[in-house]
Amino acid sequence: MLIDSHAHLFFKDFKNDLDDVLKRAKDAGVEYIICPGTDLPTSIASVELAEKYPFIYAAVGFHPHDASKLDDKSLSEIEKLSHHPKVVAIGEIGLDYHYDFSPRPKQIEAFKSQIELAQKRDLPIIIHSREAEDDVISILENQIKKNPDWRKSLAKNYDRYPTPKGVFHCFPGDSKLAWKVINMGFYVSLTGPVTYGNKPNKPNSMIDVATNVSAEHILLETDCPYLTPAPFRGKRNEPAYVKYIAEKIAELQHLSVNDIARASSFAVYNLFGIGKYPDPVFSYTIRNSLYLNITLRCNADCVFCDRKGEAIVKGNNLKITKEPTADEVIKAISDPRRYDEIVFCGFGEPTIRFDLMKEVSRWIKANGGKVRLNTDGHGNLINHRNIIPEMKGLIDSISISLNSTDPVQYGKLMRLDGEKYFPAMVEFAKECVKNNFDVTMTMVDLANVNEEQVRAFVEKEIGAKFKNRPLF
Repeated sequence: MLIDSHAHLFFKDFKNDLDDVLKRAKDAGVEYIICPGTDLPTSIASVELAEKYPFIYAAVGFHPHDASKLDDKSLSEIEKLSHHPKVVAIGEIGLDYHYDFSPRPKQIEAFKSQIELAQKRDLPIIIHSREAEDDVISILENQIKKNPDWRKSLAKNYDRYPTPKGVFHCFPGDSKLAWKVINMGFYVSLTGPVTYGNKPNKPNSMIDVATNVSAEHILLETDCPYLTPAPFRGKRNEPAYVKYIAEKIAELQHLSVNDIARASSFAVYNLFGIGKYPDPVFSYTIRNSLYLNITLRCNADCVFCDRKGEAIVKGNNLKITKEPTADEVIKAISDPRRYDEIVFCGFGEPTIRFDLMKEVSRWIKANGGKVRLNTDGHGNLINHRNIIPEMKGLIDSISISLNSTDPVQYGKLMRLDGEKYFPAMVEFAKECVKNNFDVTMTMVDLANVNEEQVRAFVEKEIGAKFKNRPLF
């Protein structure tokens, strides 16, 4: 399921063939479209489109180009429109210092007043920012401080990120800036330019974002009729072309288009409430690998893990309420040869259910499959014995979470006794290498962890492969 989270369908470009455009979108797998207004007439038009077509939703607001038109009366009209059941956001709002079609003081005034309206209505915002990122972020920080309860109605018992407040449409910055706004409670949205490639001496910042920001934080959009993706660049853009954006992001992240579609659709649900919350699963696919989520129990409580939160991975809900039996897992696998590999990996530690792991792995291997174990490397401590000999012939490869070479930092990251568990994990890894398992040790890409130090430790001290995993 694809969602075009930003399409200006009210423009004259679609006057003569809108129904054909929407049919092509449906044929391309686009399930929903969000149509943001840019002033009062287009906001009204967006709502009318949402009333006419069940799969279209509207946002209402004044674009920075039109900020000079915003007065108390029109802001009041925007507020009235915001009560429509199919209006999901205030937008498109923000600052544009590239064209300055409206004076900057007026843009800032309009931006602030519309954020205040969104806060009053407890709605998210759709942000336009061009050559104005410092001011946009400063204004957002101040407005959030003034109203810290904005969107708190969405808060869960355990949240690694602030409640979602909006999206930076056609994200204008690099991955460093993206992570900054993500940590403020905003998504980033990518559009046609992600397909354009890099120019000599001028890297494409959208490619940087699409490569280095996990799919959970990215929305897809066309911004049609503008910013047409590469296959049709120079022609009118339309919602059906959102699939080319998904394909490019999938290529850059080494994922499938389904992974990107699923992750971005959940992000749209999380931000705008459009679509359906996914049901919990104990088996799920990423790329052409099948992952088995056999438990939510874990002996660690990693600071970067969302086990206690929503436990969503690429749009898959891993918040299982019942641990599956071996028969249920085997039935879910069906034919192991369909997959590149079958991975014991969820938000819990698989070796807590070591006997089930062995039973299922034995069946997978007997039926032509390949098995990988993702583990924190504490299986021997958990099971009070050396489990490595029992894995021979059942497990092909093992990924072990290392994260740090410093036992104290390791303990803080995993919230356990580093002096006890770090050496046990290292010994487990060395024994796995010694027993000819294909071993990869991973670290989560955190600012305070020395990647080169960890890499050298893995390759020279352990004799395993090294992998840096992006923070979710």
